[in-house]
Amino acid sequence: MALFISFPTYYGPEFISKDVDLWAYWNHVPLDFSRPGKPTDNAYIESFNGRFRQECLNEHWFLSLDDAWDKVEAWRRDYNEERPHSALGNATPEEYAAQVEPRKGLPGLDLEAVINGLAYLKSC
Repeated sequence: MALFISFPTYYGPEFISKDVDLWAYWNHVPLDFSRPGKPTDNAYIESFNGRFRQECLNEHWFLSLDDAWDKVEAWRRDYNEERPHSALGNATPEEYAAQVEPRKGLPGLDLEAVINGLAYLKSC
């Protein structure tokens, strides 16, 4: 039983690798392309891109490729390791990951119910 109803992709077919296409085919997972010019199709990445642009790219002058690498890496580490995220209960991503056991799903999530729901949707 597949766990995906569809796999969302956010760029056109020219950006999809043959491996992803082959994986989707063999696992019977349709690729779901976002519509051009519709940023709400992927609000999470649009939110991240806006935050990255505002907090990192607009705040720094990059004097060289190495300088850009260092500044972007410092921002990434702050974002992924130090900064609490409201979507994670105001925990940092590292703190949240430590709270969630691998392969057990999210806290409070009934994985069996999710699988049964997906099977039902697939049968419709």
